[in-house]
Amino acid sequence: MRFVRGAMVLGLVVAAGCGGTVPREAPPEIDQREPCAQSSPLRNAYFGDLHVHTTYSFDAHAFELRVSPEQSYQFAKGDPVALPPLDAAGNGTRSVRLERPLDFAAVTDHSEFLGEVEACITPGSAAYDTQTCQNYRGDAIEGTRTFGLLLTQKPQRFPNICGADGQVCHELAGQVWRRIQAAAEAAYDRTSRCGFTSFVAYEYSAATGISTRHRNVIFRNQRVPFPISYMEQPKAQGLWRELQTNCLDAGTGCDVLAIPHNSNESNGHMFLVEYPGAATVEEERTAAEFRAAIEPLVEVYQHKGDSECSRELSGITGAPDELCAFEKTKAVAEFGDCGEQPGSFGGAVTGCVHRLDFVRNVLLAGLQEHVRLGVNPYQLGFIASTDTHNGTPGDVEENSFAGHRGTDDDTPEKQLGDGLLTRGGKIFSPGGLAAVWAEENSRAAIFEALRRREVFGTSGPRISARFFGGWGLPADLCDDAELVKRAYELGVTMGATLPARPPAGAAPSFVVAALGDPGIGSQPGTALQRIQIVKGWLAGGQAHEQVFEVAGDANNGASVDEATCTPSGSGAQSLCSVWTDPGFDPSQHAFYYARVLENPSCRWSTFICNRLPPVERPPACTDPAIPKTIQERAWTSPIWYQPRQG
Repeated sequence: MRFVRGAMVLGLVVAAGCGGTVPREAPPEIDQREPCAQSSPLRNAYFGDLHVHTTYSFDAHAFELRVSPEQSYQFAKGDPVALPPLDAAGNGTRSVRLERPLDFAAVTDHSEFLGEVEACITPGSAAYDTQTCQNYRGDAIEGTRTFGLLLTQKPQRFPNICGADGQVCHELAGQVWRRIQAAAEAAYDRTSRCGFTSFVAYEYSAATGISTRHRNVIFRNQRVPFPISYMEQPKAQGLWRELQTNCLDAGTGCDVLAIPHNSNESNGHMFLVEYPGAATVEEERTAAEFRAAIEPLVEVYQHKGDSECSRELSGITGAPDELCAFEKTKAVAEFGDCGEQPGSFGGAVTGCVHRLDFVRNVLLAGLQEHVRLGVNPYQLGFIASTDTHNGTPGDVEENSFAGHRGTDDDTPEKQLGDGLLTRGGKIFSPGGLAAVWAEENSRAAIFEALRRREVFGTSGPRISARFFGGWGLPADLCDDAELVKRAYELGVTMGATLPARPPAGAAPSFVVAALGDPGIGSQPGTALQRIQIVKGWLAGGQAHEQVFEVAGDANNGASVDEATCTPSGSGAQSLCSVWTDPGFDPSQHAFYYARVLENPSCRWSTFICNRLPPVERPPACTDPAIPKTIQERAWTSPIWYQPRQG
């Protein structure tokens, strides 16, 4: 296999329909820019972060973050930023810098409280001396909780800050929103170099019952409406309606996607199978189509943990998947299984755990809805990101993790502690990266990759992963110098649905190929250990799952010295396999996705513990519940199979 600039360059002709169903026609391009000098029909891999908070987010600012959106984008490009704690002059005292710049990023400050924070931090404002603003500026934890609790109950604003009608905060939020847009515009490389792509974006942060129901709202171009917040629309369905009215149907060229995240903190609410207001099956079908169109992706991993799967919950049929233990923030044994009913308090990293907190089970629920409605509302592609509250997109290196929550985790002791604002600290991680296969590094190309779900997520490393499915893919495809070209011609890529099975009928086959992270300078990347394909399907009305080993060797003997973090054992720079489903039943709905695993390496907490003198190491350094090592990974978006009708 040949790989160039992190992307497999094996030849490609984009076949009609290879990217999957696009739910609505893309608008005419209104973003004027020079054509990219480097544009490939082979679709290069680009790495970025679509979940980034700066000083405009109420919680980040309370914890002393002063990094602006402009500085955050510059950080993504390789410039340093100064993190809290602040000195007497109000400047950050810790300098951090990305060793490898990103290709794209989106600042996603909370749409809630943009105006309130502006009022509270601006001396001379009408609200500056109110007790609410004084409390916000005076105590990071209590200030954040005071604001954040408004997102867990009936929507309301602070009348002593916003006025009785909220207009003061609306106007101030408009000023901040214009600055956010300006920062994204200034960061976007419109030259032929196409060196960096920025997106105008925000986070919608509903948390009713202290259960996370957040979405990152990503716009295709600079035609954007005013942000929608929990205060206007406390339910996701309201958010989607507003986005349709004010963006998709506004006739301005606006285009948008919403990306749910942290389903692992939702107590089952994020993907609860419900259609509020629908009175008939047809109305449910229409609602399911709309949801699938506006939310084609899910953030499967970030610094608050993994949302792929869990091996401890009820209602799951299949052999235990030991790798589902990866970076979990809550143990079912400690907090309980929600069972059939959703719970609460997940946003505080507590409360019961629901099987729909994990994306694999959501995909299975989507198959069941497809059988019932003829539409799959959960046909979700996978990305990862950081959710940094330090304005540091892509800061995911385990060996240099500086925290993501300002003064909430700005010292080794806090990072290795139990958390201040909520349970956190030692159970959190550096987060991951979003990766796309796109023709070029431009807004249009990357946004279309997101829409067609030709995307994957990693837990941090820059692993490049390809995944194609089809009928009768050649068994020797991995040896073909034009693998990608032929795979596109013969099948579909990640995020798509397999074409109708030909009359002769055979089991679907899949080709998966991965290139390991090459690393940088004196820090080489970790070798790949293996690739798995995860299958989910329906049989007899029941949901099933199974994990297949398809490339590499789980027993390759690779390990890492926990005292020095020096790796040992064999591994691979690249892996490839063609696999055919041995248990395929053409009458059963199914999905397949690939999981690429590195050899074991040290967890971030082990690096910190090893740097501390033994007498200064906190209890987390010897806590058996905190892993010493991890297996970094990548998850491709799924490929779906739908039985042919008639």
